Amino acid sequence: MKLNTLSAVEAARSIAAGEISSVALVRDCLARIEEREGEVQAWQYLDREAALEQARAADAGPRRGLLHGVPVGVKDVIDTADMPTAYGSPIYAGHRPASDAACVALTRAAGGIVLGKTVTTEFAAMHPGKTRNPHNPRHTPGGSSSGSAAGVADCMMPLAFGTQTGGSMIRPASFCGVVGYKPSFGLISGVGVKTLAISLDTIGTFGRTVPDAALLAAAVSGRGDLLVPQTLAAAPRVGICRTHEWDHALPETIAALEGAASRLGAAGVALRTLDLPPAYADLVRAQGDIMCFEETQSFAHERNRHWTQISERLRASIEAGLQISPARYDAAQALARACRAALSGVFADCDVLLAPSAPGEAPAGLASTGDAVFNRMWTLLRTPCVNIPVATGANGLPVGLQVIGDFGCDAKTLAAAHWLHQALG
Repeated sequence: MKLNTLSAVEAARSIAAGEISSVALVRDCLARIEEREGEVQAWQYLDREAALEQARAADAGPRRGLLHGVPVGVKDVIDTADMPTAYGSPIYAGHRPASDAACVALTRAAGGIVLGKTVTTEFAAMHPGKTRNPHNPRHTPGGSSSGSAAGVADCMMPLAFGTQTGGSMIRPASFCGVVGYKPSFGLISGVGVKTLAISLDTIGTFGRTVPDAALLAAAVSGRGDLLVPQTLAAAPRVGICRTHEWDHALPETIAALEGAASRLGAAGVALRTLDLPPAYADLVRAQGDIMCFEETQSFAHERNRHWTQISERLRASIEAGLQISPARYDAAQALARACRAALSGVFADCDVLLAPSAPGEAPAGLASTGDAVFNRMWTLLRTPCVNIPVATGANGLPVGLQVIGDFGCDAKTLAAAHWLHQALG
């Protein structure tokens, strides 16, 4: 058995029990990268010898924490003191941060092996990087966390960090067929991460199982309650939520959600069809206004000093953001606050919602990372979201659904997502 195919939880337990070494695990991950990187192109920077040196130190020393000896990929908008961080932009080619981002420092403190930097879109926005979908290289892996999702899906590493401002965790997780966990806003520290939109940016985790994604989040947040139990005392109560954006769903997503509802109902799960309040219909637009307005401030230095090195797509987005007035921005934020205040009513009769992760399978071509229409609202509401792979579309590519919980109910959401993934996946 190739050790790179182990789940993160299995790998951590096997290392702790002395059944495998971190060096052997890292070597198998590096061998997989050597075999597949030419096609998938998930990595922006990889230092093989440094990774093996970290692994040798882990094998020689005492157990340091939940991630001891387990390799982790880091999205290249997240600072690393010992590796370049280019933020997906030629402006920062070769840039060496002075310190690790908080989530990287905490990964190291928990014994994790920082394997390398994964490809991101430019500044975690819209302009794609080089990564291809590991299931079919002619299709996008999604974005902006392209390399992290594709690398975990292709068994190059068991865990990776991503970020989400619109749909940058959940959509690539769906397209690549992995678990992506976008926590409640602020659960994982964003210190040391290149800012796109300060009130939206959320650090998340990728794994091939829900317990894996939860393991990385627990290790860097100090929240042991996130570790997923093996079983739940009872099946979760599930709200089937088509959202106000349902007309964007393609046949494969429609079939995935309706099929999931049918299977769960047949298994005796308490289901209800949930219609969101009318005000929620404006949240996708509001998220777009907030993101565009805030990115004009986040990228003030780049637009003042490096305008010609910014992609045409991002320049257009910045120019659109400059046309958004403070009053329009304030109105969008006011709507977001009002809708967050109404969330308790949305979850009054269900533990989690089950909703589309993306319009459908990963689109063909690499010029776009796909449409975040089914993600923007939940990012703005700051709720925990977990993509679980549940189906395959007509092109043989994965289709996911997202499990959504109330703000701050991350442990409950992860436990329900694990139960639903086992039931549906």
